[in-house]
Parts: sequence; structure tokens; C-alpha cells
Amino acid sequence: MSDINAQMPDKASSWNRTSLAQQFLLQCRVIGALLFREMHTRYGRENIGFLWVVGEPILFCAGVTIVWTMLRDAHEHDLPTTAIVLTGYVPLTMWRHCLTRAVNAYMANGSLLFHRQVTPLDIILARVILEVMGALAAGFLVFLGAWLLGYMEPPKDYGMLYLGLGFHCLFSLATALLVAALSEVSELVEKSIGIISYLSLPFSGAFTMVDWLPPRWQKMILWSPSVDNIEMIREGQFGHSAHAHYDIFYDSWMTFLLLLIGLSLTLRVRRHITVQ
Repeated sequence: MSDINAQMPDKASSWNRTSLAQQFLLQCRVIGALLFREMHTRYGRENIGFLWVVGEPILFCAGVTIVWTMLRDAHEHDLPTTAIVLTGYVPLTMWRHCLTRAVNAYMANGSLLFHRQVTPLDIILARVILEVMGALAAGFLVFLGAWLLGYMEPPKDYGMLYLGLGFHCLFSLATALLVAALSEVSELVEKSIGIISYLSLPFSGAFTMVDWLPPRWQKMILWSPSVDNIEMIREGQFGHSAHAHYDIFYDSWMTFLLLLIGLSLTLRVRRHITVQ
């Protein structure tokens, strides 16, 4: 009898682990289905279809990179202009697309919440994953073209490059969660996101580096997690010659705090969602 009682907790804990694993896999399948639905709804099957996921960011990134390369000097502060623009505009495109796609995301997909397995978090994760994949793929293809044409060199530090991109993906997710929830509650937030995204360009770090600014502005601009992220990306691309400034500790806890607030709002937003 004692042997049976001793075995029961092990079986219960094993069952719980199996149940959690199954639930995790189920939610992954739900997010995958939402992702494909989003691609089909947004781009359809005509012309190049879902390839616009990459094609649209390529038009933005390649267009801006080509224009800046043609109009500016080949080097700025001893760094190649093409690489400066690309390492700044790809993260900026990722963040802005995640932000704009988060607005009214629940209104557009509210009917899906009738399915028990679909949650508001799944809806935002699907949209963010789609935008992140598109921006990263576009950035890689534009980099490949610039490298083959001799305008860029391979990254000096892949570890720092991936770290900066990872932080920026989390930052984009956090802001998307915040905007999706707040735009569902407040019409003012919904209407002002486009303006805010433009006004925040000087604080994104996309087209300048912290080292180029006067010392009194450097600490202030580093309050923006986006600036820290892009500085890390540029150190990964250029190495220590970029003289990058960033604070990984601050970036970590600020990104975690934004994610925590975004998740908290997402868990409470369902009662504010109006299904059309």
C-alpha cells in the first residue's frame, strides 16, 4: 500500500508535464494556423501571394538604402553609409510594422475568439512573428545584394548582432501587446499611433549613432530601448570601430517590464473586444 501511495505523486507530476507539453504544442499549432490565415487574408493567392511578406519590407529597406547611398557620402564618421542605413532601417521597419499591425488587431480577428483554443495573445503573436520574419528576411536579402555589390562587409561579431536583433524582436512584441490592448480600449490611442511612430523617429536610433551626438544628449537617448538594440546591432556589424553605446542591464529590465505590462493588459482585454 505504501508503495502505491509513493508512486501516485510521480504519476500525477508526469501527467501534468505531459498535459503542459500538449497544451504548448496545441497553442503553437493555433499560432501557426493564425499566421497562415493572416498571410492569406492580407496577400491572397494572386500574383506572388504570401511572398509579399518579404517583398513589402524589401521595397522599404532597399529603397531607403539605395537613396541614402546615392545622396550621401560613401562613409559617414568613418563607417559605410549603406551599412549604417541598413542596420538602422531594418529594425525600424520591424518595429513600425508590428506597431501598426497591432492596432485594431482584436477587432479584425475578434470572431476567432469564439474558438476556445484561440486567445488574444495568439492573435498578436501571429502578427508579430509574421512582421519579424518578413523584416529579417528582407534585411538579409538586401544585405546580400549590398555585399555582392561591394557596399557592405560581413558582420564582425555575429553574437552581438543576434543579441541586438533578439532584444529588438522582444521590444517589438512588447510594444505591439501594449498598442493592441490600449487601442481596443481607447480610440485616442488608435488614431494617434501613426503620429507617434513618426514623432519617435529621432528616438529610434535608426539614422544616427549615440557616439555622434553631444555628450549631454547621449544618456537621454539611451533611455529608448530601440537605441540600445540598434547600437548592439551596429557593434555586431562594425565591431569596436563603431564606438557603440548601450546598457544591456537597462535594456533587459525595461524590455521585461514592457512585456509584463503588455501581457497583463492582454489578459484583461477580452472583455473590451467587440465582435462584429
